[in-house]
Formats: sequence, structure tokens, C-alpha cells
Amino acid sequence: MSTRFEDRDDAGRQLAAVLTQFRERPDAIVLGLARGGIPIAAAVARDLYLPFGTVLVRKLGIPGHDETAYGALAWWDRHVVKLLNRPLVDRVLEHGVRPEWLEQVEERERAELARRAARYPGIINDVRGKTVLLVDDGLATGATMRAAVEAARAAGAAAVVVAAPVASIEAESSLARVSDAVLCLHLPGKFRAVGSFYRHFDQVDDDEAISLLSR
Repeated sequence: MSTRFEDRDDAGRQLAAVLTQFRERPDAIVLGLARGGIPIAAAVARDLYLPFGTVLVRKLGIPGHDETAYGALAWWDRHVVKLLNRPLVDRVLEHGVRPEWLEQVEERERAELARRAARYPGIINDVRGKTVLLVDDGLATGATMRAAVEAARAAGAAAVVVAAPVASIEAESSLARVSDAVLCLHLPGKFRAVGSFYRHFDQVDDDEAISLLSR
């Protein structure tokens, strides 16, 4: 199957084209999940004439199987929201993963959140009574996005809309249960890595993320 998007900017512009109901709405804000969602959110916000910022998130990966998330963290206004997949945690503990290993993963990811919080602009956003558009470059499991949704809810958002260029059917279904709406441009029957749907999918580093947020 051919790629769907040239790069993150292209994906953001395509996403903005189907989010026109939010164009110039004074009660709406676009927040990209750091780091890969920041260029997407920047393009969406630019085309819709909306303010934008970021939500700092980190996946909690199973030791030895880092791509499989047993949970996620989201940083919001000096507080960390933790979301756990408890059935999965119970299973990995039954199969020999030690609790202290999971604690080490969480400590490492909390430290990375704190490091980014000290450097990144655009992380303090008053969303009380607003519609929050949470944007990422793709949703494989939806773990980090679910943590971001919970953080936005706790911060007083009136509505939370999840938007991504591509998502797995499982992630879309999971997020539909916790958000007000989920909009994905592509829901493949067989989901591969998020990057496989982009022609250019370079890692977003700190400098690029900070530059976009500083604008």
C-alpha cells in the first residue's frame, strides 16, 4: 500500500481540511502530543487560525518490549496524570516481570517529562470551558493519547476532540469511549508502524519542537 502522507506538515494540512468546524473558534485550542504531534498541531492551528501548544506525554513500555505500552504519563501544569492498562500489568507480572522493573520505567519517564517541562514553551494552557483538539501523528495503541485526554478533562476542558492522520481500529475504538469525538483520516484494517504511512517521518527532536512552539 502506498504512503498516505508526504510528511507531518502535509498530514496536518489534510487534518485541518476536515476540522473546519473549529476554524477561528474563540473557545478552541489545538494541543499536539510531544514530540511527534507538535508539527501536526502546528499545521492544524495555522490553517484553522487557532492557538496551539503541547501536552508532554510519555509511554510506559514493558521492559524488554518497549513498544508495548502498559501505561502512559501526561504532564499538565506541574502535575502528572498516570494511566495504566491494569489487565496488561497483571499479565506481565504473572509472566515474571518484577514490579521494581516497572517502577524503574516510570521513574525514567517521569524524569524525561520533567526535563522537557523545564525547556518547552507552550506547556501551560488554560483550557477551562474550552474545546481542546488533541493531535498526534498517529495512534497505534492510543495509550499516550488516553493520558492526554484524562489530563485535559482534569484541567476543566468543556470538550475533548482527538484528531490524528492515522490510527489503528483498536486505538480509535478505545479513545471514542473517553473523548467527545475522534477524527482519523485513515483507519487501516491492518495497522503497521505509524511511520509506514508517511513518506518522510524523521524523529522530531527537542530543537524542532521548541522552535515550532516558540512561534
